[in-house]
Amino acid sequence: MTYRLNPLVAAVDAPPIPIAQGWKARCDGRLGPMIDLSQAVPGHAPPDILLQRLGEAAARPEASRYGPIVGDLALREALATETSSLYGGKVGVANIAITAGCNQAFYIAIQALARNGDAVILPSPWYFNHQMTLAMLGVEVIPLPCDPEAGFLPDPDATEKLIDSRVKAIVLVSPNNPSGAVAPPDLIARFHELAKRRGVALLLDETYRDFLPAGQSRAHDLFADPDWDEALIQLYSFSKAYAIPGHRLGSMIAAPRLISEAEKILDNLQICPARPAQSALARSIDDTRDWREGVRRELAARADACRDALVQAPGWRLASIGAYFAFVAHPLTGPDASRAAERLAAECGVLGLPGSYFGPNLDGYIRLAFANVAGEVLGGLDDRLNALTR
Repeated sequence: MTYRLNPLVAAVDAPPIPIAQGWKARCDGRLGPMIDLSQAVPGHAPPDILLQRLGEAAARPEASRYGPIVGDLALREALATETSSLYGGKVGVANIAITAGCNQAFYIAIQALARNGDAVILPSPWYFNHQMTLAMLGVEVIPLPCDPEAGFLPDPDATEKLIDSRVKAIVLVSPNNPSGAVAPPDLIARFHELAKRRGVALLLDETYRDFLPAGQSRAHDLFADPDWDEALIQLYSFSKAYAIPGHRLGSMIAAPRLISEAEKILDNLQICPARPAQSALARSIDDTRDWREGVRRELAARADACRDALVQAPGWRLASIGAYFAFVAHPLTGPDASRAAERLAAECGVLGLPGSYFGPNLDGYIRLAFANVAGEVLGGLDDRLNALTR
């Protein structure tokens, strides 16, 4: 090969999920079938009414044509109504872009905000796709280590000390991937105030907001602030909330000026969300509220099953849990710590992801994505975990 690759892309590690999936081949199955807790995928089918409407929409000729660059108007209107109701504020169609998944929304937001040589503050543990996007765009990652004793919640005061003229955004993911930590409304408000005061963007990724544990508020009042769009950019995933990841639907809510800049990027990329899914969702947000609440309750029960199993596994400690994820401290130390997840898959038939995939100095943790595994399967997790240290 005589041509040269982009060194920024070449320097990024290979995608973590396929690497972890390769560990399955080393498992002999003596403890039972593989329990795959590696990927955050819905473990349930979409609601019947949505499946029906997806089929109907796909059969219409207009669904095969190009649509508006920032998404079909009907879905943008439905999301504006839903967001305004949920958060008690005012969000309009001009504030919304529909994207081909939440990862695309993050990519577009970063490209609109930052250029090569700029910086973004990323709390650690972080979602590895966020770090990969920043690295490939030449935007420096400024890590913000989160204290395990504080439930891996980021500290606004520590964040402010990291802000300089190069910083264009602060990223906040709640509920968090990988830790599951849920930022309470007052903490989100403090970050919003900090972002406004320092002239940077608060990039609030709420992919998993519909799966909050019972008793935890799924709404903050940032959108009630008439000046909310001075600093806030909110990201959301229809793919996770409605169990349709194959359709890759997400959204970005921001100031109209940023949406206009995003439109340029989306027009250039020509990677648009599927129109049948947009049409089906626009008609289904209201009709699926009970279904989504049922999913939330089921995932809370799975979190409880995961929590109970860890209590029965000496040496293992639940560091944080919420929505889709448990971030678990494992008992291995020394050189084995960095390959604990690989050993867990090969020797015990449990596939999780090592903490090192999510930031520096996290070798002592494993992420377990429990949302796609039934509660009765999670109930036997303690026997598998204990087998690693026997």
